[in-house]
Amino acid sequence: MARTIPDITEEQKAALQAFRKELLEENIITEEGDTLGTQYDHVLLRFLRARKFNIPNAKTMIKNCLEWRKTVNGVGIDELFRRIDPYDYPEREVVFKNWPIWYHGTDKIERPVNIQSLGDIDVPALYKVISPDKFWETIIVTAEAAMREILAGCSYSAGKVIESILVIVDLKGFSLSKFWQMRNLIRDSFQVSQDYMPETMGLLVVINAPYGFSSIWSVVKPWLSKETQEKVHIFGSDYAPFLLELVDADVLPQAFGGKCTCPSGCQLSNLGPWMEGRKERRERWIRGEIANPGLNLEDKLKEEEKNRLSRTVAVASRVSGSSYSVGINED
Repeated sequence: MARTIPDITEEQKAALQAFRKELLEENIITEEGDTLGTQYDHVLLRFLRARKFNIPNAKTMIKNCLEWRKTVNGVGIDELFRRIDPYDYPEREVVFKNWPIWYHGTDKIERPVNIQSLGDIDVPALYKVISPDKFWETIIVTAEAAMREILAGCSYSAGKVIESILVIVDLKGFSLSKFWQMRNLIRDSFQVSQDYMPETMGLLVVINAPYGFSSIWSVVKPWLSKETQEKVHIFGSDYAPFLLELVDADVLPQAFGGKCTCPSGCQLSNLGPWMEGRKERRERWIRGEIANPGLNLEDKLKEEEKNRLSRTVAVASRVSGSSYSVGINED
C-alpha cells in the first residue's frame, strides 16, 4: 500500500522505518492495518513526534493506545463507534444544547476548525437526560470521529496529509463554578487526546477569557504537556484579528468576527469535506469494516495513480490503433 510521508529529515525517516519494522516484528501492528490507521506512516509519525522520536517510548505509547482502543468502556472504540453515531444519537440535541462542541469548515492551511462554546455548558441539566457514563462515551466517539473522519476528510480534500485541528474555545458566560462542574471531564478529555490521539491539536485559541481566568488556567496547565502548552493562545474580547489571521472571514462564523451565517445556523451546519459519503461509510463501520472516509489520502493517491496509468495506456492504444489504420489507408 502506498504511504504518504510528510516532510521529515532523513534521520527521522530512518526512525520511522525502524519503528514500523519493530512494531510489525513484535505483532503490535499488522500490514493490513486497523481503524487507528497504523498502516499509514503519518499516523505512526504522530506517536514518534509525541515521544521526540525515541522509538522505545513511542512503542510503549502506541501499545497503550491500541490496548485502550480494544478495552475502553469494556467494549472497545470500534464497538462504541458502531453503537453511537456522533452526528445522530437519541440524546444529541440535548447534549449539544448543554455542551456545544462543533466543527465548522477549515482554516487557511486546511485544518478542520473545532469550536467549543464552554460558556453554554450546563452539566446538571445535561445529566438529567443522559448518564455520566453515556455522555463520556459520546465524548470518546466524537474524538474518534476527528481521527477517523474529519482529519481524513480534510486530507482527501486538500490532497495532502492534514494532521491537526484548530480548536477555538469560547468562554463567554463561563465561570469558576462551571469549571468545577466540568473539571474532571476536561482533565480526562485532555488525557485521552494526549495519550491516545497525540499530535492532533495544532492550535488552541481561548477567547472571551473571563476575569479571574488565571485561577482556572493554573489548574488546567499542569494537565497539559509542555508541547501542548506552547500551542495555547489566550484572549479576552480582542480575539477577532488573530482568528482572522487563521480562518477566512467567509468561513469564520459571524459570532466570532467572521462573515459566515449558515442558513441553519453555523453550529448545526456540519460544514466540512468530511461529510461527503458519510452515510455509506457509516454502514461499512457497522459491518466492522475499515472505511476511513473513502477519503484516505494515501488510498486516493494510489487510485489517482492507477487512473493516470490507465489513461496513459488508453491514449497509447488509441495512438497505436490510429497509426495502423492510416497505414492501411495509405496502402
